[in-house]
Amino acid sequence: MIKFHRQFDPQEIKLLIFDLDGTLIDSRLDLIHSVNAMLRHLGRPELPGDVIASYVGDGAPMLVRRALDDPRDETLVKNGLDHFLAYYRVHKLDHTHLYDGIREMLALVRNHNGNPRKMAVLSNKPVNPSRAIVEALGLADLFLHIYGGNSFSTKKPDPKGAQTILRETKTRPDETLMIGDSSVDVITGRNANLWTCGVTYGFAPHTLCEAPPDVIVDSPQDLTDLLTL
Repeated sequence: MIKFHRQFDPQEIKLLIFDLDGTLIDSRLDLIHSVNAMLRHLGRPELPGDVIASYVGDGAPMLVRRALDDPRDETLVKNGLDHFLAYYRVHKLDHTHLYDGIREMLALVRNHNGNPRKMAVLSNKPVNPSRAIVEALGLADLFLHIYGGNSFSTKKPDPKGAQTILRETKTRPDETLMIGDSSVDVITGRNANLWTCGVTYGFAPHTLCEAPPDVIVDSPQDLTDLLTL
């Protein structure tokens, strides 16, 4: 289903900025395993998968901090982050895969009346694993830019990453759609004056109520329908 909260013309969209986790890829299980490996390393009890998944979206440091119940001990947080990143670096593709229909959707929405749309990835996941995953899943050639949470001095929802992509692609905000599964992505888009699209099949659809996007879609097929009308 496609549900508009604020109407815009999809045919005017020339740049698509995608979130990664929960939007293009289902990385849930590898993130859960990596967080629990970190907790075991620190002698902490493991957490349920749904709890860990609810902590995803604001980057690895915040994921680790939340999993450790926001401790004041910064040495503990650093040790936890280091172990999480080391484990995830090795195991990031154990179970991670594209959501059904993503590959087909990207191919179709990129082709726009003979004038291909520009596409980029803007994630809060560190940039190296973000790029490695996109490349391993065979999508790298589709994106002009792949940026992560440590690509800039600030992360989403700060608009710096999105604004950089606009400059690099020479695209106006009103020609750009930010697509993601959480309020972080919607607020990022708002802060950069972009149109926003929320997907409900990802990690954090419940947060879209906190910051309603301009349009909501329930599946990659809906996104294809929206952008190929």
